Amino acid sequence: MMNALYSAATGMEAMQQGMDMIAQNLANVNTTGFKSSRLTFEDLLYQQIGDRQASRMGAQIGMGVAPGRTQLQFSQGDLQESSVHTNMAMEGNGFFQVVLPSGEIGYTRDGNFTPDANGQLVNSSGFRLEPSVVVPTEVNADSVTIGTTGRVTGMLNGNSIILGQIDIAAFVNPEGLYALGNNTYAATVNSGPATIGTPGDTGYGILRQGYLEGSNVKTMDEMVNMITAQRAFESVAKVLSTSDEMLGIANSIRR
Repeated sequence: MMNALYSAATGMEAMQQGMDMIAQNLANVNTTGFKSSRLTFEDLLYQQIGDRQASRMGAQIGMGVAPGRTQLQFSQGDLQESSVHTNMAMEGNGFFQVVLPSGEIGYTRDGNFTPDANGQLVNSSGFRLEPSVVVPTEVNADSVTIGTTGRVTGMLNGNSIILGQIDIAAFVNPEGLYALGNNTYAATVNSGPATIGTPGDTGYGILRQGYLEGSNVKTMDEMVNMITAQRAFESVAKVLSTSDEMLGIANSIRR
């Protein structure tokens, strides 16, 4: 009976954490380049009940459930038109590279880049695009052109000049990336190291100038997940309540 209490308690905690993940997804339904997450669950250890020789299989009672790991969902978000010429969306596989405050390289799908005071393209978090692309003050930002293969050009004194080349990163297992916040990820052992390539090459997506990739959160899917988690929470809460009542009856009989 105590096992039932413990299992129900672990179930309630797991469902609450699942609900927290759903809330995180829904809160970022309008966040540029956001990727939704899923929480997996694992059963806990089993306890052997009675004599192992009593039956061929033996009786085992589970000890509940525990959260497994967070799975990032890197499906493509919808492309949304932007009026900013230096904004770009990644269509297909790959990540923009940005320089973090620590000096390390982070990876993002958020292409909301604009020139800073020095003309360097930075994202909304202030992280500089890597490789660096500089738009001189003499170049009108509206004249900047970003090709699908990442070549950046602009007009200076009526002439087209090359401002830089945007290379992108890809991973063998992007679901293994570690979320840092600010729509930025770090490489891990599970993701494998980044492989750098040119947009449009085999295995790499292309860039769409004047667009931003929207969040890939599907509101209806999250609402269904929320209802499922709520029902599961209610069920295990009922188990907890019933087990407590049964334990109370057993204790009263002993007296």
